[in-house]
Amino acid sequence: MRYPSIVHHGAVTGVTGSCHQLQMDDEHALLIDCGLFQGAETSPEGRAGADKLAIDFSLDGIKALVATHVHIDHVGRIPYLLAAGFKGPILCSEPSAKLLPIVLEDAFKLGFSRDQKQVERYLKLIEQRIVVLPYKQWFTLIDTKQLNARIRLQRAGHILGSAYVEVDLHYPETGEKKRIVFSGDLGAPHAPILPAPKAPYKADVLVIESTYGDRLHEDRRSRRARLEKVLEHALSNQGTVLIPAFSIGRTQELLYELEDIIHRRALKELAKAQSSASGPNTDKAPALDWASLPIILDSPLASRFTSVYRELDQFWDAEARARLAKGRNPLAFRNLLTVDSHQAHLAMVNRLVQTAQPAIVIAGNGMCSSGRIVNYLKAMLGDERHDVLFVGYQAEGTPGRQIQRFGPRSGYVEFDGQRYDIRAQVHTIGGYSAHADQLGLVRFVTRMSAWPNEIRLVHGDKPARRALADALRERYVDQSSDVNILLPGIDEETGMG
Repeated sequence: MRYPSIVHHGAVTGVTGSCHQLQMDDEHALLIDCGLFQGAETSPEGRAGADKLAIDFSLDGIKALVATHVHIDHVGRIPYLLAAGFKGPILCSEPSAKLLPIVLEDAFKLGFSRDQKQVERYLKLIEQRIVVLPYKQWFTLIDTKQLNARIRLQRAGHILGSAYVEVDLHYPETGEKKRIVFSGDLGAPHAPILPAPKAPYKADVLVIESTYGDRLHEDRRSRRARLEKVLEHALSNQGTVLIPAFSIGRTQELLYELEDIIHRRALKELAKAQSSASGPNTDKAPALDWASLPIILDSPLASRFTSVYRELDQFWDAEARARLAKGRNPLAFRNLLTVDSHQAHLAMVNRLVQTAQPAIVIAGNGMCSSGRIVNYLKAMLGDERHDVLFVGYQAEGTPGRQIQRFGPRSGYVEFDGQRYDIRAQVHTIGGYSAHADQLGLVRFVTRMSAWPNEIRLVHGDKPARRALADALRERYVDQSSDVNILLPGIDEETGMG
């Protein structure tokens, strides 16, 4: 076999289960992510079957695991990897090192045991395995006469701690050198809180995600205006806006934007009050009470992540840090209410159903396949006063995708074998995705000084991957450059030359 070579153990039939093995030589391999399969990639109900949880590949020669970020579709099978006998370190960024035990504690409780002593032993094992890699610094992984391998993490702008991975390989006996880049998940360029990702200097081989490879996002200003419009509708309709959101990343971005909307509205109301004090007020429309609008975060896990986000504000971008310097608290503002216990959650659902108090609820999980959002949806989907707002990708086979697809047609969705009619309004704001769109993905390639001669498109549905492949080929043609673009799981697998 010619080395290096890449084997994809996941994220090749859709957008979940990311797991890629870089075989560096006969004896040394590196694993990039080990994520959970979700949605139609598991079962029609969106549940992970045992065959999708077990590690079905050999661990021989795998010296380390690199976690690009802590979303469950990138790290959710780590408990099963350890159970299968993996003994190597888990390499990740500093923020990921703080977030990963929280994510894996939740995964362990769901998949293995809730016994506190077992959980604590497991978490201690995880923390012993974690090796923190600072951004932008090379780390030597292997140094022998046959192979020198080093890796470097760079900010990916997807969620706090997310990274893309540069792997430099040098084969002293032949003098051959290769740089392989794994994108992980790349963030949108103008996402709140985190700096945008910058393209690497070069890559010989690039493995890149393609979640939104077939579309463009709204710009940040227009998506915020749309968000505000949806919220205005809910307020005037005395309804609740339900936002299914992933506990980490999307939730914190939403809180950041909601704080800003409320802050701007407060300034407008103040200016209007000062103006009316000096003259007659001709505006007869009743003012919407933004100052009293409850923003309900109903997810203990999301609350823990939000606390870590606040703690690690040194990783925020310049805009977010400037707001902190002005005394604002983008992730801990006055309107924000957190719901912790299950009893308090049920009480909140009943309260919002029975009263006509407008509110915004952010709850997991992001694809509506489980979690507290399900109880809200069961109780509110049938009432046209309410709104469901999707701000993230809905995988095929999940209830979220069903609501997104059939809601506008007055359809229904099934939860636990029971049909629920969808009378609530359904909205989607794609610009709030934590993933780069087609333009962002193309720029990640074309802004390199030395473009890759092989690109592998993963972590995307077939149409998205094919559209991104076409867009990339077009850029290469414009530059009179050659490229080999592979779609693993769609095209026939080939080794790297």
